[in-house]
Amino acid sequence: MPKDVNQSETRTPLLRKPESTDGAAIWELIKDCKPLDENSMYCNLIQADHFADTCVLAELNGEVVGWISGHMIPGENALFVWQVAVSAKARGLGLGKTMLFELLNRKETDGAVAIKTTITRDNDASWGLFRSFARAVGGELSDAPHFEKSAHFDGQHDTEHMVTIALPRAELRSAA
Repeated sequence: MPKDVNQSETRTPLLRKPESTDGAAIWELIKDCKPLDENSMYCNLIQADHFADTCVLAELNGEVVGWISGHMIPGENALFVWQVAVSAKARGLGLGKTMLFELLNRKETDGAVAIKTTITRDNDASWGLFRSFARAVGGELSDAPHFEKSAHFDGQHDTEHMVTIALPRAELRSAA
């Protein structure tokens, strides 16, 4: 157990849907989780308010330590995961994967046959999380360049690869 954790504190994060009042704490968490792209605090407030059904917030002893923003892609039966952030205080607990399972088991994502996300080639933590999640649910992971450095980012950002996890039937997912 880390030295800075009081024995009476819990090490099991509380998972919940975010509220608009969580926007500032979400923004601070993302700012502390390099190499995640920082958005405006207003963007995180809108995510927490308008997309709460497809976002997950994790609290540990009253502090925001985890966040997933996502949405169902219009016209597709796919859940798009925009960002996954886990505080250094909560790393090693499997929180990223736990939050993904939380999202996948909500009624708002019942129709999802795939999870999609974009990841740059150098983001080893994200690749590890999504590969591990794909194995855990028995899903097939594929990827291809999607938002390209020169075509989409004017050379200012590395290419983002669209990662797709084809999900097994719902009854197989919940057994995982």
